[in-house]
Amino acid sequence: MKINDLRMNRRVLITGASATAFLAGSGLSFARKMPLPAKPVEVKLMDVGGALSLVQPALELYAERNPDKVSRIVFLKAPVTELAGKLKVQQKSNRVDIDLVLTGSDGLAAGLVEDTWMQILPEFNETFPDIEANYEPAALNLHKIQGAGYGVVVTYYPSGPLLEYAPERVAKAPESAEELLAWAKENPGRFLYARPTNSGPARTFMMGLPYILGDKDPTDPINGWEKTWNYLAELGDYIDYYPAGTGATMKEFGEGSRDIIVTTTGWDINPRAVGIVPETAKISTLKGFHWVSDAFFMCIPKGVKEDVLAVTLDIMAFLLTPEAQAFAYNEGSLYPGPAVKNVPLSMAPQHSQDIIKQFGRPEYDDLIANNPIELPLKPEKMVQAFRKWDELVGARKS
Repeated sequence: MKINDLRMNRRVLITGASATAFLAGSGLSFARKMPLPAKPVEVKLMDVGGALSLVQPALELYAERNPDKVSRIVFLKAPVTELAGKLKVQQKSNRVDIDLVLTGSDGLAAGLVEDTWMQILPEFNETFPDIEANYEPAALNLHKIQGAGYGVVVTYYPSGPLLEYAPERVAKAPESAEELLAWAKENPGRFLYARPTNSGPARTFMMGLPYILGDKDPTDPINGWEKTWNYLAELGDYIDYYPAGTGATMKEFGEGSRDIIVTTTGWDINPRAVGIVPETAKISTLKGFHWVSDAFFMCIPKGVKEDVLAVTLDIMAFLLTPEAQAFAYNEGSLYPGPAVKNVPLSMAPQHSQDIIKQFGRPEYDDLIANNPIELPLKPEKMVQAFRKWDELVGARKS
């Protein structure tokens, strides 16, 4: 289960004869090494993390404005756990039929391990002039270190880890990791998080604990997380099971079978906005809290045909314009959402503005401004952390 797909009324926020004209005024352009094809092509886009709800209106806008470049954009979805293997099979048979992938850091990492991604930068730098100058600082760090030229950040948020709790059932939220463990022990089965491999909030919780617990090296899950692995194993004694995705934790919390779950800014705002979680739910942080940022990336599989590749790069450049980025506010599902500078909430469709006004939290501005924002693990380290969690924590409930 993913965050509810966006069904917003699309508004053209900045009008103009062409995307090229708009970009000329924004400091970006469609200059490139590769010529565009003589006739429009079909582009197949695969979403494996829920990013489509953030960018589909912008993609549809691109298709409307550029019928000479793209005949249609086909939207596909699949579990992130299936992505790398699927691409590997297609590439071995020389029949790649996925042209652009929207993925979180989990899918990016898996693809790098399997060597399925094309290196986009610096080879196609001309398609993305001034890209680093246009990113928000935290998004730029993700782009440079996490993306490493293979993934281009398209949306960003500080993420978490946050706790979400039901105030009518939890009179006082735990304020430290020790208090959370004690609460879980006193209330077995009432705390829940999902398997980190397929859950943004769970992944962020796992990566945030080394900072909260004061582990030796928060960037090294193998040699630097002794306290974290011991803590997660003990905490697991009071957890019934680990759902396959975040949606199940939200559903059980909303139904009242769980009292505290882990969440992120987006997974806090959106489920309350769509009615899965009660509007009255509250959030808290643990002592020693650091944000662990997260993003969605645009990746291109190896083996994409050259004429399709040219249009795919053109689409990616458009998605990084302020006009397209304003749609990323969405229904708060990746709050705030835009990865580039100069995209205030006032640029977003009115529907998005209304949702965030009602379901956003004023404390987020203070939390973002006054707490460190850390990078997630590098892709190869993240894969190691997933495996270690499965072995030391998840296997105890298998």
